[in-house]
Amino acid sequence: MATPATAAGPIVKPLPPEIFDVLGTNAETRWEALRGQGYHVPNDRFFVRNHTSTPTIDVDTWRLTVFGSGLRGGPVEFGYRDLRSLPSESLSAFIECAGNGRSYYASQQGQQVTGTAWHLGAIGVARWRGVRLSTVLAKAGISRRAVDVLPEGLDPDYVTGGVNLGKVRRPLPVAKALEDVLVAYEMNGEPLPPDHGFPVRLVVPSWVGIASIKWLGRIEVADTQLASPWDTQYYRLIGPVYPPDGTLVTHQVVKSAFELPRNAVLPRGKQVLTGRSWSGNGRIRHVDVSTDGMTWRHARFTSPACENAWVQWEFPWHPKAPGAYTLRARATDGTGTRQPDVAVHNTQGYLFDAIVRHPVTVV
Repeated sequence: MATPATAAGPIVKPLPPEIFDVLGTNAETRWEALRGQGYHVPNDRFFVRNHTSTPTIDVDTWRLTVFGSGLRGGPVEFGYRDLRSLPSESLSAFIECAGNGRSYYASQQGQQVTGTAWHLGAIGVARWRGVRLSTVLAKAGISRRAVDVLPEGLDPDYVTGGVNLGKVRRPLPVAKALEDVLVAYEMNGEPLPPDHGFPVRLVVPSWVGIASIKWLGRIEVADTQLASPWDTQYYRLIGPVYPPDGTLVTHQVVKSAFELPRNAVLPRGKQVLTGRSWSGNGRIRHVDVSTDGMTWRHARFTSPACENAWVQWEFPWHPKAPGAYTLRARATDGTGTRQPDVAVHNTQGYLFDAIVRHPVTVV
């Protein structure tokens, strides 16, 4: 069994205010801190989403236990060295909180929602290395009867409203678990930092961040459907256009962000605006930028448009006069899905995909 972890604090790494906005147990990356940082977000600038606090885990005694009715035999344990001895692979992928952009439901659309008031900085792309979850499950003896996989973290129990909901956990259908999920132990060429899941976490490409369980300790494999509060009580789309019990949140949506401070002050003269766009549906096909609210022009890609990650882009701009401007970026992905003017409201503020209005002042 996995050794119980001790809590080190809500967030362990330094959180300088020029890089992060601290939101309770979470830290949002400021977009201006990503300008010039390359394709992958450095570990010290990567956003942090904690339900409780970052635990301290002894890697020498840590174990990953795989068990359940979906295995051919009994429970199987893996140590850290066991995982690192298995065939490894790397992938670039984003991790993004389902509530990224939540604050704009209120500020742009005048709609009330619950949850952490993220702007657009609850996302990061890293180069992850580890072993495929399918490999781990095969070693553990997954059977053809398996239906769901339930990974569980080792962070402290989540207590809300006086109710203990237990460890953070959320089921994955076995088809997704066997498709492209990584059991990661490295982030950008280094062992996972404590805030990002050390010693081992899941990376579930294109899905909302709650699926990518940090501080992985147990995986239940079942021959029936599994459930947890993180797919029945939370991470469901609830509102007038959804069924009474809501719609489960899985894939991320298409978004764009400028690498600028909110309410940035820019000097007169030629500008090169930069930003990034991404989608849970696949590669970004093109990005359009508007500086006047009426006309749209294509931005130029400055990086590959990668599956499960983002594309970097730039846009030349020469404002004609000083004053207030509103910048807009609008991405279209490979499925033809384009960012709308208005996001469909849901009460918990998930999956905000509308074009974000970014005010700037030219002096």
